Amino acid sequence: MTDTLIPALCAITGPRHVLVGDRATRRFRKGYRFGDGEVLAVVRPGTLLEQWRALKACVEAGVIVIIQAANTGLTGGSTPFGDGYDRPIVIINTMRIKRIDLIDGGKQVIALPGATLDALEKTLRAIGREPHSVIGSSCIGASVTGGVCNNSGGSLIQRGPAYTQFALFAQLGADGQLRLVNHLGVELGESAETILARLDSGQYAESDITYDTNQWASDHQYCDHVRDIDASTPARFNADPRRLYEASGSAGRLAVFALRLDTFEADKESQVFYIGTNDPAELVAIRRHMLGNFANLPIQGEYFDRDAYGTTRKYGKDVFLLIKYLGTDRVPQAFMVKSWFDGLSEKLGLGGAVTDRILQALVNLLPEHLPERMNDYHRRYSHYLMIKMGGEGIAEARHYLSSIFPSQNGDFFECSPGEGADAFLHRFAFGGAGGRYRAVHPDTVEDILALDVALPRNATQFVPQLPPELDAEMVHKGACGHFFCHVLHLDYMVRKGGDVEAIKKKLLGLFDASGVEYPAEHNVGHLYPAKPALEDFYKSLDPTNSFNPGIGKTSKLRNWS
Repeated sequence: MTDTLIPALCAITGPRHVLVGDRATRRFRKGYRFGDGEVLAVVRPGTLLEQWRALKACVEAGVIVIIQAANTGLTGGSTPFGDGYDRPIVIINTMRIKRIDLIDGGKQVIALPGATLDALEKTLRAIGREPHSVIGSSCIGASVTGGVCNNSGGSLIQRGPAYTQFALFAQLGADGQLRLVNHLGVELGESAETILARLDSGQYAESDITYDTNQWASDHQYCDHVRDIDASTPARFNADPRRLYEASGSAGRLAVFALRLDTFEADKESQVFYIGTNDPAELVAIRRHMLGNFANLPIQGEYFDRDAYGTTRKYGKDVFLLIKYLGTDRVPQAFMVKSWFDGLSEKLGLGGAVTDRILQALVNLLPEHLPERMNDYHRRYSHYLMIKMGGEGIAEARHYLSSIFPSQNGDFFECSPGEGADAFLHRFAFGGAGGRYRAVHPDTVEDILALDVALPRNATQFVPQLPPELDAEMVHKGACGHFFCHVLHLDYMVRKGGDVEAIKKKLLGLFDASGVEYPAEHNVGHLYPAKPALEDFYKSLDPTNSFNPGIGKTSKLRNWS
């Protein structure tokens, strides 16, 4: 039946939006950091109805379906991954379906599958509200749906992991039947095509919406959960059973058509405090005191170590400058052009990292981009913590930090608005800096080992100390993270010739012994094994193993064989 599938998809979306061949599909089948594999086609529906019809055609043809949004994931979870699949793969990319509806006066939104966090933030800014995540806590261009389906954590301490119990999704049952499930809390009709057509055109009224206080559109408990600083478990991690619910945490095992989420009142006043120290115990004391005693939780609290700061200063410079001076709207297009150029260079036999090397050579010629006070702290101190407070919390933090600094090992300053924005933008740029480092150092780096870990809330040592034999395997390393949530992002550049998988196994073994959960917020993708509870959740959602099989290092075969 695959012989007739591509013509059928062309009839549904138009031939322009059905891509075949390595060059045409490269941007969709190759992950942001990891993941690549063969696909039969990539189809880009422009409406929910087209998405449903394309999905039905794929199910009838018996192919594997990967539902993909922005493809900004860091663990390869939205692309094929190597071989071993027993059926052809079709990627359904939803980024053309991007409408956002405000409901309940903007206190909630309904986001279609291609809506981005960046677009949602801009939509809400006009009414003084914010989404679950904002720039600096998510990939530019990342979708709202991708965040929820992957239980993405983000950096906003008061809001917790991306989560909702309101969703409209399709599920493929054990009987092979595809069913549309409307748990959106909006009355849209009975048949799948009626429901999707009405939502496509926005044909519903406020009276069609049910507001059920027993259903949540965000994690209402997280503020209390993160304050429990003596708990021996992490505050948040992807496999946490308390936040696996239908679309939330589904990781592509359902085909999501719409999500309903809470929004949050924006802080009218905020202040960023920048801390530097040579004694990480000072930061531990700050975290425990603020979570345990402050009346006002911080808005954000981001950590950098010296190596991560320096790597991002050099290899994340172009991303920093692009966002600061051209805005977030240009970033997805920039990555699209880069992917096209990389595909051309691969076809010409030049490899896929030519663009990275050219960009890095050019950006090295540009003047310093970071504020001098931040760079001065980089010279003087080994650890940095950026704390953003709002409202009454500003005075609370100012009084506390002034009472403990300057110390023998550290100090702090209050950022100007420009410095505060630059500090968090620099922290954001860390996400791509590791990949750039790897690309421009192919002679010394075997590969990047990127780990995403959640420490127990009662842990008092947050910077992992590697055994000498493992440390010797690294040519470079760096750590940053969402400090108050105790989530760390660790980039290890494995020395050329090193056995990356063996090293990773040893590292994860160390984490297992200390109560660390992983991954914390980027989901298992194809890099981490799914723990039994998470694998069981996937099987309950997708009993035939037809949607995004293989993630969590699970079976890629039909019916989980």
